[in-house]
Amino acid sequence: MANYRMPAEWEPHAATWIAWPHHEPDWPGKFEPIPWVYAEIVRALHVHERVEILCHSEAVREDAVAKLAAHHVDPAGYRLHVVPYDRGWLRDSLPTVVHDARGECVLANWRFNAWAKYDNYALDAMVGEAMARITEHERIEPQRPDGAGRVVLEGGAIETNGAGLFLVTEECLLSTIQERNPGLTRRDYESVFRDYLGVSDTIWLGEGCVGDDTHGHVDDIARFVSEDTVVLAYEADPADDNHARSADNLYRLQAFERGQLHVVTIPYPRAVMMDGQRLPASYANFYIANGVVLVPTFNDPNDQVALSTLAGCFPDRQVVGIHSVDLVWGLGTLHCLSQQEPLPSR
Repeated sequence: MANYRMPAEWEPHAATWIAWPHHEPDWPGKFEPIPWVYAEIVRALHVHERVEILCHSEAVREDAVAKLAAHHVDPAGYRLHVVPYDRGWLRDSLPTVVHDARGECVLANWRFNAWAKYDNYALDAMVGEAMARITEHERIEPQRPDGAGRVVLEGGAIETNGAGLFLVTEECLLSTIQERNPGLTRRDYESVFRDYLGVSDTIWLGEGCVGDDTHGHVDDIARFVSEDTVVLAYEADPADDNHARSADNLYRLQAFERGQLHVVTIPYPRAVMMDGQRLPASYANFYIANGVVLVPTFNDPNDQVALSTLAGCFPDRQVVGIHSVDLVWGLGTLHCLSQQEPLPSR
């Protein structure tokens, strides 16, 4: 097996990849403002790194051009690619870009099955091949240890410090609900992480946040901000459904190797509701790019607490809040919609 390593998100990027929104049912009754949110995201990113934008069709490409021009985004800072896709949550459908033993970028193209929940993913399952054509990076398909085919995995389910430590949740990978890889055990997953992502120690957290339709993605609850520091979304109110979950995750992090990890907590915003449904609003769904960290905000008093805390974690980066009340109606925010392409490490 080749020696691969998944870089930490704060390591230098060649680009950020996003897919221009086009699937109205992801934001029922709220789609109109969503492309403008994406334009704001590109505006914040493109001065720090190139933004690669997938467009489902020529009409979607034209919409992206118009919205980006209205936001005064320099066309030199982004590239548009007409590539069909279903829903465009690229954190989960695009490959994870890893480094091989020479430091070259390789696309670890997991099998995507729409979180073992939805039916419309045939096009999303092919975007990794498009990324390989565009980047000319080698593409590999990680295999199950039992020889039963490709591993199903999403980028939002995994989090690394780039130096061998890994965060995942039992709810996402070990539950029989929305089961990605029937028959794979904890040890099997750790074998996959070791062989394809360079992981030596996996920290298994418990549950994700309330309202998460992925059934437990880690990127809504816990994120590395340095090799030895984790930011954890923590709900202090015992009456809130996120409290017991986050308290358990805090205990697990603090117990790892007798406290070798430094844990910084950030609050949740108050519950964001839409049509009686609680949405997975979390400041932990931030995205780290070259020189900037984009943080979802929710018109909540805790917005400033989260922004200030993350500014302390990233003193060498600008921390920018992106209004995400409408965006989270799609059950995801900034980290969910983006995927980094790191530079080679050679």
